[in-house]
Amino acid sequence: MLDVAPATPFDPKDYLRLQYMPHFMCPGCGHGIALRALLAAVHDCGIAKDDLAVVCGIGCSGRVGGYIDANTFHTTHGRPLAFATGLKLARPDLTVVVVTGDGDCLAIGGNHLIHAARRNLDLTCLMLNNEVYGMTGGQASPTTAATRLTSTTQSGAIEPTFDACALAAAAGAGFVGREVTRQAPALKTLIARALRHKGFSFVEVMSDCTEVYGRKNDLGEAPEMILSQKADMRPEQHNDAPNQPFRPNALPTGVFVERDLPEYGARLRAHAAMIRGDTAR
Repeated sequence: MLDVAPATPFDPKDYLRLQYMPHFMCPGCGHGIALRALLAAVHDCGIAKDDLAVVCGIGCSGRVGGYIDANTFHTTHGRPLAFATGLKLARPDLTVVVVTGDGDCLAIGGNHLIHAARRNLDLTCLMLNNEVYGMTGGQASPTTAATRLTSTTQSGAIEPTFDACALAAAAGAGFVGREVTRQAPALKTLIARALRHKGFSFVEVMSDCTEVYGRKNDLGEAPEMILSQKADMRPEQHNDAPNQPFRPNALPTGVFVERDLPEYGARLRAHAAMIRGDTAR
């Protein structure tokens, strides 16, 4: 049920496995904000917990699903979209959400992202982008910004970064968007819109890693890091040079792609029915 207004106010405790609290996330980690936004969006869409499946991979993002009181699946590194594809094809009645990270989704799992977007199966993929392998050693990821320090870029990253949203859009995703954890209400609205979209939805969530990434790059404590998201969104107000007062925003957010495309699950079931009919004749 994706269009039924909730009968009760949102309380995150109704959607959490409280026996696993306190959570493992570091102080200031943006993944907790992303988790709350996802649960609020699920509530606003009227999705029952028994009808929700959350599939996660490996990394800090992969641990998020374990706290959700629904059908959750902790899979191997880089493969949550592959597992989610099989699950959605076997159980098309479920709302399937993938929670993944920038390393899990774009590095070892990049091939699965491309083909999930190409097929346009009815899944929602949330990629929590903190620009680093936070749990597994602090290595550089495909989204680590230039000059940033990590355990594998001791003198600063030099590789170009992936624009995950552009990649998903080019691969054929029907819905693509991005939001920052600082804008929690907007993030909830974006996720709800992605959940309601019929087809593959990709949402990039810019999420701060305060301990592994923030400390190594001297980005300040959690408040300073989350305020820097605001500066990235509106640089003309916060960090422009006087002689460049109107340069464009450095971090576009919102919905980038929303298009109606044939949904893979429906096409596959229709194709299977046609083959069965031909065989019966």
